[in-house]
Amino acid sequence: MKDKYNQIRLAQYSQALAQRLSEEHFAHHENVTAQQLISFTPIKQVNLYMIRELLTLWNHEMANLRSPYFDFEHPEVKDALVQFMNVLSRKISIKRPHFEPLLLKAIQDTLRCVLEPVAVFEEKFMRMDDLTVPKLQDSLKYQDLDKDVYRQFLDHLASDSSFDRHQVIPKLNRFLAEHETERISVDELVGRFNELQPLRVEDLFPVVAAPAPAPMPAVSTHVASPQPSFRPTLHAEPKLNERYTIEQKPTLNERLKQPANTNFVDRNQEQKIGSLKEAISINQRFSFINELFEGDNMAYHAVIKQLDEYQSPDQAKQYLVQEVGSKYNWSKKEDHVQKLTRLIERKFA
Repeated sequence: MKDKYNQIRLAQYSQALAQRLSEEHFAHHENVTAQQLISFTPIKQVNLYMIRELLTLWNHEMANLRSPYFDFEHPEVKDALVQFMNVLSRKISIKRPHFEPLLLKAIQDTLRCVLEPVAVFEEKFMRMDDLTVPKLQDSLKYQDLDKDVYRQFLDHLASDSSFDRHQVIPKLNRFLAEHETERISVDELVGRFNELQPLRVEDLFPVVAAPAPAPMPAVSTHVASPQPSFRPTLHAEPKLNERYTIEQKPTLNERLKQPANTNFVDRNQEQKIGSLKEAISINQRFSFINELFEGDNMAYHAVIKQLDEYQSPDQAKQYLVQEVGSKYNWSKKEDHVQKLTRLIERKFA
């Protein structure tokens, strides 16, 4: 989509729908099973994205399980792990605190499939090691919306003898533009969600009011009344060296070293917390994932887990600045960085 959609409205709608669907399900069930997950919503893409996320989590856990003391490449070990995964996949059991964020993200990403398809493709398909066309094609099993279009694109990539992962996104941009009429429209997808919970296309796109025409000068035969004595004070523009000093902003490292400003409301939220993972609310988690980790749920969880393992705030902040902040370029994310920093300070208060 060339038009910029309202990200806040999308987040609000996704959260409201996820909350309502969760309330309806957990009013009669203690958890969500594998069979229920497959058909949890009438919108297949939402269900597939939840399943895909669980698989990503599983792969992350498997990566943690690997040890230098065992041969994980041995055929018997590989077979045992595959069998274990098959059994585990039939024993899915998700409680509401873990399920609702999963559903929320799946709803949001499904709508983003038509709002910003290239970004979603990059998140879902491109973040894997040793990327190949066969691996991309295998990922299509988790795609329902515009699946045929993406299959055509990947077939086109497969026919190219010189595969370059850095050229995939530019090529996809051109391909989607050329096949725009074959893709599902925003109106159609919004219509499907509207059947679950009211949603209009206009809700997702800000309305820019046209500027009012300048009034025509009135012709008057009356004598002009005296002008008011008040005049706005015009401040002279600062000199170049003064403007440079004013516009200088502290670095991310300096911001993290500065104590966060607190007001009366903030002081009520400064109680010590035992764990970042438990203290971060669903809204905060959603905000951090999207603003600080470019929508990468796994990266967020890995960083929070690492921060919880540090024994001092200095260690945690150093890790946040030197390794995480530099990787995601947080120079323009001051507010979210400060919120996360304040949580770290509360943990070690």
